[in-house]
Amino acid sequence: MKTRRGTSYHCVLEYQLRRTKKLKTLQYDLFDTLPDDLVLSILAKLASTASCPADLMSLLLTCKRLNGLCTNSVVLSKASSNCFAVKAKNWSESSHKFLKRCSDSGNAEASYTLGMIRFYCLENRGSGASYMAKAAIRCHAQALYSLAVIQFNGSGGVKNDKDLRAGVALCARAAFLGHIDALRELGHCLQDGYGVNKNISEGRRMLIQANARELASILSYDVKERRVTWDPLPHLVGPVCPLLSDFGCNIPAQEPHPANKFLSEWFKERKPGPEIRLCSHDGCGRPETRRHEFRRCSVCGDVNYCSRACQALDWKLRHKMVCRPANLAGAVEFNMNVIEDGVMVVDS
Repeated sequence: MKTRRGTSYHCVLEYQLRRTKKLKTLQYDLFDTLPDDLVLSILAKLASTASCPADLMSLLLTCKRLNGLCTNSVVLSKASSNCFAVKAKNWSESSHKFLKRCSDSGNAEASYTLGMIRFYCLENRGSGASYMAKAAIRCHAQALYSLAVIQFNGSGGVKNDKDLRAGVALCARAAFLGHIDALRELGHCLQDGYGVNKNISEGRRMLIQANARELASILSYDVKERRVTWDPLPHLVGPVCPLLSDFGCNIPAQEPHPANKFLSEWFKERKPGPEIRLCSHDGCGRPETRRHEFRRCSVCGDVNYCSRACQALDWKLRHKMVCRPANLAGAVEFNMNVIEDGVMVVDS
């Protein structure tokens, strides 16, 4: 049957089918013609700015080509720490393999996260320490500081395995890379002569510098969401600087690293062995690897800390309100940094 223009309906239908097929082919070819190098660079940028694991997983499920490119070593090596923020309850062998694959691709964050999980959660001390060392070689400040904590405590061994000089050296390297807790820990070591020659003035300078960096890092976030207030203590009003957290500036707690979050969730569901204590700082999550490994508060004896940095942070955020007895006169003499070290911590 023909139309008024003389063409048959069959020809019109065939023409429309060819046109639709051509458009579909054209749409497919636009993505398919992009070179792999360009797509890899885009995916690497997306992985480095991902805010959660789902951002990367959604790309893996998009199409076969993106699935193959997302597992390329170029993309995995750039993945941010948020890509590895797996929940402890969702931990599985596939999560383990994914972290290992990212670590083998040269991702320092994956090496550090996997090292912390293996060392503390899976109790594979040698493998965990080697993964953290792999990240430390790539100048990962958090890994350097974690290795310093292991050296200070002799974690994974006996008390005589402590290596204070190695801990100080690792802290110095992490502090040089801008790690605030490492700088604070190094300041305490200098003040007390712990693993290094005693130098009170230099230690105090580092403590003030650590708090200045802490304040600067907080102010770099959205001020409306993270308020900073000043509540100076009466005996510190005078020549001291009111902008530092040690002298009355109430600074909100920073977001813990995904590895520390994982440790906290893991040991919340799986209690460690008998007489094994956890670090009392909420943002840490580290457990003891042997009995009486961590230092305790000598005033109340109710809290334990894996490091002096954790003690200082927990004192400012929580413990100074509940520590007993209220009179800290004896503890004040222990350290000049009264607000941060109002509670003396000693080996138990």
